[in-house]
Amino acid sequence: MKLKIATIVGARPQFIKAKPLSSAIAVHNKGAEEGRRLIDQVLVHTGQHYDYGMSRIFFEDLDLPAPDYDLAVGSGNHGWQTAEMLKKIEDVLLIESPHVVVVFGDTNSTLAGALAAAKLHVPIAHVEAGLRSFNRRMPEEINRVLTDHLSEYLFVPNQSAADNLNSEGIHHGIFQVGDVMYEAAMEFAKRAEVKSTVLQQLRLKPGEYSLATVHRAENTDNEERLENIFAALSEISKELPVVWPLHPRTRGRFTSLQHEHARNGNGSNGLLFVDPVSYLDMLQLEMSARVVLTDSGGVQKEAFWFQVPCVTLRNETEWPETMREGRNQLTGSGKKAILDAFAIACRLGASNRSDDGAQPQVAAKIVATLTDLV
Repeated sequence: MKLKIATIVGARPQFIKAKPLSSAIAVHNKGAEEGRRLIDQVLVHTGQHYDYGMSRIFFEDLDLPAPDYDLAVGSGNHGWQTAEMLKKIEDVLLIESPHVVVVFGDTNSTLAGALAAAKLHVPIAHVEAGLRSFNRRMPEEINRVLTDHLSEYLFVPNQSAADNLNSEGIHHGIFQVGDVMYEAAMEFAKRAEVKSTVLQQLRLKPGEYSLATVHRAENTDNEERLENIFAALSEISKELPVVWPLHPRTRGRFTSLQHEHARNGNGSNGLLFVDPVSYLDMLQLEMSARVVLTDSGGVQKEAFWFQVPCVTLRNETEWPETMREGRNQLTGSGKKAILDAFAIACRLGASNRSDDGAQPQVAAKIVATLTDLV
């Protein structure tokens, strides 16, 4: 009997994490011996990220199979969006009757997939389990905590994540396999170096610009925080160009801030707004930047692996290992704190690419575990 896995994705980081798993399933099936269980994967895209720059281009870059179901939920308030996903994912699970549901990370798609599976008594496997910011005001923190407590199989990237689960009373079903994003980043960084032309398109030279990303609700939905971050990056851009791919929901707000600063004589031609970029282009921008400034957990990790100094525009991080040797600094949204951290990061400079966190065949370990246990 085949093992049927329903994999739930919906946002950019989940497409990236799903690719190694899909590849590992293909390898498993290709080499399956007689009597060994084959795996049938059903890929479900909630549509949380839905436009070309946030969704389809990732499937193209990653050679990720087209989803079997595209639920096209779209954007909305957290409660509405999660509820819509829950309803539609439940319909899919009732049709497909999977043996296990795999969810990734900490988005609304993650929680909706876990809730739908739990209510139908389908075992849940949470990839990237156990991470904690210890800030319950973050929607992502709520999503990851609830998902962990619903899951039967918890695939953690490191011992710290396992310790977090233990401290919350979760002691069984924990598998320390490493970081599946590392697997994807290292593979596709090589492809990006060959295929990406983003530096030429934006007329950038390696080490002569900074890269900024801002998408978390705590920053984008708070006018004061957003203004402070914008002011800091505008100041930085007078010294070093700042490339800033904008999330669609924040583009209008950033544009109005830019106009306001220009009217006040505080504008800067060094602040370069661009549309969301592909995964390969993002990796190339990260690898070649002098400094990365971000509120993204994934970008923090990739900067750390590529040994590019990072300034994290938050007060906490789920990835404390990135703060070794001062290579990642937490600043919150304060303008002075951001500028001070940027100055330190510039002095620190880049170094050789890191092998920290390297766990070969992470996705293969996940697949083997599920095949044996489910």
